[in-house]
Amino acid sequence: MLYNEKAPILFNEEAGAGIWIMTLEAPEIAAHALPGQFVHTRIPGMEGHILRRPFGVYEAYPEEGTIDIMYQVLGFGTEHMTTLEPGDEVEVIGPVGRGWQPPQGCRKALLVAGGVGSAPIHPLVCQLKAQGADVTAILGAQTEEALVARRRFGRALGCEPLCSTDDGSFGRAGFCTPLVQEALDEAAAAGEPFDYVACCGPEPLMKIVARMAADAGVFCEVSLEKRMACGVGACLSCVVDTVNGKKRACVDGPVFPATEVVW
Repeated sequence: MLYNEKAPILFNEEAGAGIWIMTLEAPEIAAHALPGQFVHTRIPGMEGHILRRPFGVYEAYPEEGTIDIMYQVLGFGTEHMTTLEPGDEVEVIGPVGRGWQPPQGCRKALLVAGGVGSAPIHPLVCQLKAQGADVTAILGAQTEEALVARRRFGRALGCEPLCSTDDGSFGRAGFCTPLVQEALDEAAAAGEPFDYVACCGPEPLMKIVARMAADAGVFCEVSLEKRMACGVGACLSCVVDTVNGKKRACVDGPVFPATEVVW
């Protein structure tokens, strides 16, 4: 069920490297959001731009009736969002879409996030840990400052996530894909292979991780980012090519089994 809420902003501050965290008072969405779902937002002061903007739910707090979203400043819209202050009101529709669907009884999971792809992955970490799964998380970003989700992931995991940075300022230098391959190989060699891989981030990263998971024989899901107009499956602006034909990222996704995506 979708809810349309006029959500007051409670918090809107930069977390680092042009990446911002916004907290919204949206009690119905907070109570019903599942890991991997998103909200479709109408931003005040942007009435001339008719399209809403989709943002993954970074964290939901049902008891407080609030949600966090993460956004990166990349253009006019997100730059405008940085000027919004507590008390301003954002209209949000949600929770939208197909979230993560780990195998029933998931025992050992490898979760991979690149950049702001860490936002849709974080609730999955919390869910799987609460279910007793052994979770390994890998975060990749351009710089240490851009690893804004590292501490939240650490609290959810009970340990530091594995990290890489393009410039080598924190963790492994370079892309995070070598860490993914090492984790898959080490788990298989120990006789305790992963039974689930989830990835969200730039498309080249997801394509590589999907191939690695397939080579290892591990079920993998990816969360695809597409421009959306309606967000409810009517306009067909967010079509994804799959082996089963064209699908809509907003309602058939944004999470898809990696083997179904035509890369």
